[in-house]
Amino acid sequence: MVHRLDSLVIRHTHRIPFPKGPAGDGSIAARQFDAALMSVGFKLSTPLLEHLSKLSEGTVLDTAVRTLTTVREMVGDHVRHNVYFIDFPANVPDTVDFWTRCIAEALADDRTRAGTLEQLSTGVVNLLTLPSYGTYPHAYAEMLTHHDELIAAAGDRMTVLHLGDDVDDELSVLYLKLAGSSMPLNEDGVRDLRDLAGHCADGPQPEKIPVRENRAVVNQARLTAGSGLLLDTVTDVLRLACVLSGGDVSLQEPTRLRRLPRAVRRALLAGVDTVVAASPAKLGDVHAHREMWKRLGERLHPHEYPQWPYAADVFAVARGEKPVRSVDGRAERLLAMSDIIGAVDVLKAAPGKLFRSLDRLLRDARTQAEREAVVTAVEEVLPDVSGPVVLSVRQHLHNRAQETGERRVFVNRLGRAWTTEDARPPVPAPESERLIAALDGELRRRLPTVDHLLIDPDVLDVALPLSGKATASGLGVLPRGSLSPVEGNLLRFFVYWKQTEHTTDYDLSALLLNADYETESWLSYTNLRDAGGEHSGDITEAPDGASEFINLQLDAVRGAFIVPQVNIYSGESFEEVEESFFGFMLRETEQSGRPFEPRTVRMKSELRGPGRVALPLAFLRGADGRWRAKWLHLYLKGNPSSNRVEGNQVTVATLLRGIVEREHLTVRYLIDLMTDDTTTTTLWDGTTVPAGPVTYIGLDKPDGLHPRSRVVTPENLRDLIPG
Repeated sequence: MVHRLDSLVIRHTHRIPFPKGPAGDGSIAARQFDAALMSVGFKLSTPLLEHLSKLSEGTVLDTAVRTLTTVREMVGDHVRHNVYFIDFPANVPDTVDFWTRCIAEALADDRTRAGTLEQLSTGVVNLLTLPSYGTYPHAYAEMLTHHDELIAAAGDRMTVLHLGDDVDDELSVLYLKLAGSSMPLNEDGVRDLRDLAGHCADGPQPEKIPVRENRAVVNQARLTAGSGLLLDTVTDVLRLACVLSGGDVSLQEPTRLRRLPRAVRRALLAGVDTVVAASPAKLGDVHAHREMWKRLGERLHPHEYPQWPYAADVFAVARGEKPVRSVDGRAERLLAMSDIIGAVDVLKAAPGKLFRSLDRLLRDARTQAEREAVVTAVEEVLPDVSGPVVLSVRQHLHNRAQETGERRVFVNRLGRAWTTEDARPPVPAPESERLIAALDGELRRRLPTVDHLLIDPDVLDVALPLSGKATASGLGVLPRGSLSPVEGNLLRFFVYWKQTEHTTDYDLSALLLNADYETESWLSYTNLRDAGGEHSGDITEAPDGASEFINLQLDAVRGAFIVPQVNIYSGESFEEVEESFFGFMLRETEQSGRPFEPRTVRMKSELRGPGRVALPLAFLRGADGRWRAKWLHLYLKGNPSSNRVEGNQVTVATLLRGIVEREHLTVRYLIDLMTDDTTTTTLWDGTTVPAGPVTYIGLDKPDGLHPRSRVVTPENLRDLIPG
């Protein structure tokens, strides 16, 4: 467990917890450690290298083993990446020629000749029945002998690992940041918070836990440790019950509630009783999850505990025995009567709900007096609304003024995407502009004043992470809507998957579109060579893990967009396989090397979303001819089986247009708000850092920053979001 927590710190912070051990001359081992890290695209900072050099060789080696295991997994180098075509990207055959060769080999095989002849007589041959198709024809070690060593280039990724504090201090700080995050965490973030909460249950706790899902995870640890529960609404208790049953803390999916020990039942009932006693109006929240409350009542037996009458009221509301009207119910009733002003007065008691209803209220308002009432109410409650909600509404209002009304793109909390016709009337421009000005002013008030900003220019177009659930876990992963530069002419995608139980076939593909979002071409197992690119070959099962690659020479690509995608042809979903991840590498034209070279990996993200088609990101050619990555993190429902790039061209193009043409709030926007005439702003040139403390915002922390500097990178970008 200790080593796992060390790994957790490295993944989240790129810091190695302060290595401890007997003094000695570990300089040689430290340099060897640094060299091993560089082979996978990492490097020790100068202070960390100096510290390790003063420790014993054994201590350095122990640190190296643990760290290398972690960073190799971060970049995807913990598995073997083989390719079907041994010389890939060289000597990839024409698709039809390759299929013909597979048929010829099947006819030469006594075991498959008769079946192949029978298929040929019908005019259709199933590739999966051909013995030489879909499985590696050579061992991994044999493949390596066909590739020269990678030539180092200045553009290779080099991620610096820094010297951290004592491991317990690092864990405590990380726990406070995750637990106190103002936005939901993704699946891996929630898992890490659960581990940290158990370890830090007796230590410092965050002043507040804004995200309900995070609060439930923390409460689980506090319940185990015998500490008091942190409860604000009755729904907090329901979420905790779901966590204790191993279910969905977000309450979006049904949870089969387990039988709970008497001590746990008493804690939950006492907690919900206290919440309702302090504010009986919170009984209205029960309606949102009535059926779940009924099932929980069957597990808690509230009738056995007459000392908690307010808890009994919760279950009476769920059963319909005690009438209580929620804020949502009262507002809906007034809206059905076209009483906009009355609905606004009700929603003012729940500022977050007012903000989430803002577009509808402005659309439905028929008179200037009603519109004025809506805007005035928003201005009055604005200080009580969380930063992520303020930013989300600010982004929404800006895009509403730009939308054409043709198609509307929806993306749920898990990344499932779909489109529908947009029949909404526009939001009135005067009210929209007034609200945007008010939101900007409130955000400016909440942001800290900064004396000296050091900015990496590449971070300016990174989208603000308004929900952690919209970003996959991994290395170099940016929030949905972010733009990042692509440096290098050779672009290579990769996917790796390992099936759990059933034969599973994932297909890596790339769709190439022109400036009008029309298909130019594609690369997949049905089109192995085209548009300046090559496919590594189709692998149709992965009991020991499998990889597929697509190699593209960017200066030879036709069109304006490249959209890599992973299609599930058959077998287990992204959430069922033992492991699956996607990434891309960048190389210079003269670099060769193996198909997978860890230090050329720019991004590696986990594939863990719903649906049968994954769209991690797209590449856009700008007016200046330069390519940039646009981060999508989308999943399409797809078909139960046989998903292919040819079958989802229209859907992908429509979604891509919706994401590309939608403007996201970026780091640039927040920097503009937090700077004034007294702020010194310096663009980092990649080499020289100021001598004094700064607030650095960039993609990677530079070596040599003043120790009192504040550092914001993608790993803690959520810290920029005001509360």
